[in-house]
Amino acid sequence: MRVAAVDLGTNTTRLLVADVVDGRLEPVVRREAITRLGESVDRRRVLLPTSIARVRNVLVDYRREAERLGAERVLAVGTSAVRDAENGEAFLGEVEWSYGFATRLLDGPAEAELMLRGVASARPISDGTVVVDIGGGSTELVTVANGRAVETLSIAAGSVRLTERFLSEPPTQEELEACAARVRELLPDLEAEGAIGVAGTVVSAATILADGVETDADGSRLSRDSVAALVERLAALRIAERERVPGLEAARAPVIVAGLVVLREILDRYGLAGIEVSERDLLDGAALAAAELPAPEDGPVPPSAFTCC
Repeated sequence: MRVAAVDLGTNTTRLLVADVVDGRLEPVVRREAITRLGESVDRRRVLLPTSIARVRNVLVDYRREAERLGAERVLAVGTSAVRDAENGEAFLGEVEWSYGFATRLLDGPAEAELMLRGVASARPISDGTVVVDIGGGSTELVTVANGRAVETLSIAAGSVRLTERFLSEPPTQEELEACAARVRELLPDLEAEGAIGVAGTVVSAATILADGVETDADGSRLSRDSVAALVERLAALRIAERERVPGLEAARAPVIVAGLVVLREILDRYGLAGIEVSERDLLDGAALAAAELPAPEDGPVPPSAFTCC
């Protein structure tokens, strides 16, 4: 079955079209756009009209792509920014109505479970591993034993949220320490013998450390020392300078430092020398979940109106 999944993330809006056969996932197309849906959500608790408009423009293209490629089911999932916003559920309702996507609002544990499912679709996960997903609004931590999640935790420490709360341009050492202290305050006690990292911060770090060379980051490894050095290197730059760093997408430049601070603090807290990179994540888990949806009912094509916010 060919399906599509859309991740309505705090910082990015992503699309995966994939074939699911006997529980195996074969990606066909991946798309990503930085839309900053969660801009100011931490302070205002609503999704802003300008942020929604950015996402809406991307979803028009994603719907067209999914239809062109013959996706039979489309599932769009909302994460930290959507669940924190007072108009988040209304936004998801309008996505469903306007674009014909099935939608699902994920709480923190559900997001972590779906992320783990995506990672496990491509590799075995050893007992004692913690899988780390650093998003724009939150970070999910999943500990694994016997191939299953034994604990799923979500903390309100994401790259967008922390940037808006703590960091100026460029951040001072005092701001960086305040940011790190907040992460340390939120991180739970857990035992970890190894770690796998997913999503934009981790993949971007791997690409930057490869000097921007186009390469498959999946399965590569980031050392704790290289992450710490990268925090200092990028924090010393203004945003316009970060935008020119090979391997860093320009639109991610404003929030990458906060994301790397989260990663560094996780490695320090759990005594980890490094972290393995996985390019499969929540989006892949959502694609597997899309294959389990019931067949859509025939009916009128949803209108293109978008009126929730």
